[in-house]
Amino acid sequence: MNPKKNKTEHRANKRLLAMVVTAALLLIVPLIAMQFTEQVNWHFADFAVMAILLFGVGLSCELVLRKFKKPIFRICLCVFLFIAFCLIWVELAVGIFGSPFAES
Repeated sequence: MNPKKNKTEHRANKRLLAMVVTAALLLIVPLIAMQFTEQVNWHFADFAVMAILLFGVGLSCELVLRKFKKPIFRICLCVFLFIAFCLIWVELAVGIFGSPFAES
């Protein structure tokens, strides 16, 4: 077995685990906030959509990091994924584009 490949796979698996744990922790924030204030009012669907978005972006970034070797491609694609995530999140929250999916 190639020790360098094994080390790379181990690092990638740790990175993947960190992304999953981070996404889960981010989902816990509104859950805790709902216990202390009525201004945060999420339903199961809100948690499900946000989980899909967070895990989808995290896994997509992980795929980019595993498949592309040139740093410029990695950076550009991960930045694109982050911008797309932010636009979808904002659209779902406040409806900047006026789509039927917006909260309003």
